[in-house]
Amino acid sequence: MLIGVPREIKNHEYRVSLTAAGVHELVMAGHDVLVEHEAGTGAGVPDEAYRAAGARIATTAEEVWARAEMIVKVKEPLPAEYERMRPGQILFTYLHLAADADLTRAVLDSGTTAIAYETVQRADRQLPLLAPMSAIAGRLATQVAAYHLMKPLGGMGLLMGGVPGTREANVVVIGGGVVGEQAALMARGLHANVTVMDVDLARLSQIATVHDGNILTRYSTRLDVADQLAGADVVIGSVLIPGKRAPKLVTDDMVAAMRPGAVLVDVAIDQGGCFEGSRPTTHAEPTYTVHDTTYYCVANMPGSVPVTATAALSSATLPYVLRLAGNGWQQAMRDDPALALGLNAHAGSLTHAGVGEAHDIDTIPLEEALAG
Repeated sequence: MLIGVPREIKNHEYRVSLTAAGVHELVMAGHDVLVEHEAGTGAGVPDEAYRAAGARIATTAEEVWARAEMIVKVKEPLPAEYERMRPGQILFTYLHLAADADLTRAVLDSGTTAIAYETVQRADRQLPLLAPMSAIAGRLATQVAAYHLMKPLGGMGLLMGGVPGTREANVVVIGGGVVGEQAALMARGLHANVTVMDVDLARLSQIATVHDGNILTRYSTRLDVADQLAGADVVIGSVLIPGKRAPKLVTDDMVAAMRPGAVLVDVAIDQGGCFEGSRPTTHAEPTYTVHDTTYYCVANMPGSVPVTATAALSSATLPYVLRLAGNGWQQAMRDDPALALGLNAHAGSLTHAGVGEAHDIDTIPLEEALAG
């Protein structure tokens, strides 16, 4: 199979979907890999490294999209790329269709076979292709929150961990998944007071036990969220329902009652965000103000650490790329139910119920798509 790796064009997105080592594995398995010129430069992978691994270098994105049987990307296609998608081609990337009606329509109109990293899900509910980026985003969320607490950036002027004789920041993490735990771990490492909120008592118990009670836990109800936010200096939103729009758990009224200069980081922004006032931002303009608080809602946070993120992403996705290329997407999904859950659209039809629910579009059963 001919696999294409285009350069990412999202604002300040420096990741690339495959490392040179990943390309080498695909070539050794008998596949051809076409990489767009300078696709990996931002992640520290020059064209020469791809050539040495056996890839061919394309001079334009148009060439990659036009020739490849499978496109392997990092982020969802942007409007400039909509017309490049086509029937019979596999698109394997983060899609987050539930949060973007225009992209969903473009994918359906193109007839492409769209497989989303973020909805590949194992029987134990683990998300193997989302987990590495979630871990990075969680750790970054605490870093950017600590940074934006500084007065010159509009924060209240509070050092997250304080110093002896002063108070530490109160950090509230909403959602106890991979993002939430990693954010809490980093905040506690900076000596902040940390509370994780979730509706899964078993998960809260696990977090409390693993971290020896150093991270506090609280069952998440509307009143409890409001109570915690009233005393919070930092709020990190990390709620995820695979494939669906994120629920709005932090209301405008709650934020209005917070301390001036508090920082809110919405890591769920890819799925629409879990704060009522959230809207996507970029690394170029990452923040805006709501009721004297700072909102940080960058939709591609791991793109700011592309060397780490590219290595982690390529390692996670490569086994699936090999199976899709080696067996064809239908057989690969018949063999692996986790991968099958990644299918979001095929030949103009939606196959993921969560996306259909978000946009009020009918879906077809997975079995029908695989049979076709």
